[in-house]
Amino acid sequence: MPVANGETTWANGIREDPRLGAAGGLYKVTRLRFPRFRPLKVLLDLALPPVCFVCDLPLGGAAGLCMRCWAKLSWIEKPYCARLGTPLAYDLGEDGLSAQAIADPPPFDRARAACLHDDISRELVHGLKYRDRLELGPAMAGWMARAGADLVSQADLIVPVPLHRARLWSRRFNQAAVLAGAIAARADKQAALAALVRIRATPRQVGLARDDRQKNVRGAFAVAGEARSAIEGRRILLVDDVYTTGATVKACTRALLRARAASVDVLTFARVASSSGLPI
Repeated sequence: MPVANGETTWANGIREDPRLGAAGGLYKVTRLRFPRFRPLKVLLDLALPPVCFVCDLPLGGAAGLCMRCWAKLSWIEKPYCARLGTPLAYDLGEDGLSAQAIADPPPFDRARAACLHDDISRELVHGLKYRDRLELGPAMAGWMARAGADLVSQADLIVPVPLHRARLWSRRFNQAAVLAGAIAARADKQAALAALVRIRATPRQVGLARDDRQKNVRGAFAVAGEARSAIEGRRILLVDDVYTTGATVKACTRALLRARAASVDVLTFARVASSSGLPI
């Protein structure tokens, strides 16, 4: 439930500035935090020091990851495919493309992720997604913003992958919107949190083969009518939590391009390596 705070509306911890208009949820997202009980939080931090997001080890400073969990994360560093962002075994140059990007070019321009999908990143994603741990959002968004710094700086508008309204009702918030809002806040960018809509409910993608994933989300997304003017001619940064086969972000990209977006880049927290056997 949004919380009124003067002229500002708060929804799921995201500050929305109504002066920019409500078309498609277009807002200047200035920060991601909980607006109330800040003095109480300081007292709680003194009584109960912050702990590691994953293993609950007490930390001396701000909440985050302990050294052990940090070291276990598989951060994606260069060299990687200039188009898909997949790690490469050797450096192909600044514009080097993977075999997959050459054989099956995606509709988006570039994709980047902060880390590979492994035990630690999966715990973070599930904590945000299924256990309502909204405090993970700003940290995850910070790592994403560093991994996709060029994409963020060049974007005109940040848009999250949407949930169907039935799933949004049951989950109460969209984890991709939390990440998109936090990235926009860090970069002082506009975010259109409701520009994309999921126009039909689809079975969960978990466990589906690549071809089945593509069929599952084909035609499932559209740009909201009132948001089309905000999308047209603009460079869009599409945000999600995990890149698996790319079926979802490709379907979203096609919907944005149909609405005449100038270009679409993709930024996720984690991406699945082709050899990964971990469940999503």
